[in-house]
Amino acid sequence: MILLPVAERKTAENSGFKHLLIFVLLCFCFLSFCLKKMNNETTTLISLKEAMKRVDHKLQALEAQFRELDFTKDNLMQKFEHHSKTLASQAAQDEMWTAVRALEFTSMELNILYSYVIEVLTCLHTRVLEKLPDLVRGLPTLASVLRRKVKNERIRVVWDSVLEECGLQEGDVTALCTFFIAHGNKAEHYTDKARQMCLRDITLLITHMVENQALQDSLLRAVQVIEKGKAVRTPEEQKSPLKESIPSVKT
Repeated sequence: MILLPVAERKTAENSGFKHLLIFVLLCFCFLSFCLKKMNNETTTLISLKEAMKRVDHKLQALEAQFRELDFTKDNLMQKFEHHSKTLASQAAQDEMWTAVRALEFTSMELNILYSYVIEVLTCLHTRVLEKLPDLVRGLPTLASVLRRKVKNERIRVVWDSVLEECGLQEGDVTALCTFFIAHGNKAEHYTDKARQMCLRDITLLITHMVENQALQDSLLRAVQVIEKGKAVRTPEEQKSPLKESIPSVKT
């Protein structure tokens, strides 16, 4: 009777130990599961970060390529615009040259127009020299002014101001130079008095005889400059040097 409780107590102790052992095993399994899951999640997070870095690098590479493409596109557009302007300018010069060569004036009418043209060109050169007295020796001709204004900002600013004062534009100068080159070798300069005696209405002559609108407008503006007294009268002896001072518009 005394041994029975002892046996039961041992059985109970064994049963409790088994339960504890099972609990410990379960805890170990749970911890192992959690650690494994954490390792998997950590591995997944690292992989995700690496993938995001790769995507970011690819995006940066694409942005660099797009910037390069934009730069290339802008360069091509600038070259295209410059080429288009060059072609348009050449076409306009060809058209102007053709229009000047097609003029059908009498010798007297041609001399009168030539006189207005050469006086305006002389006026432009003289006014530039008045504003740039220190460059007189470096700008002996109108051609030198036209050449150097391209790269010399000071000369270009003065040239633009002179044109504005005279009410002329670059296109007018081109037209007048073209007229001078085409007819200067056979025309003579008439004084203002001689022009008034030979022809009273030069404006009407230009309007009726010159079909090209740009050339017509330029010649009319040249007459207007002279009639308003804005141009310096050209001495007869300056006729030859002036011919050398005008640049070739069409080669």
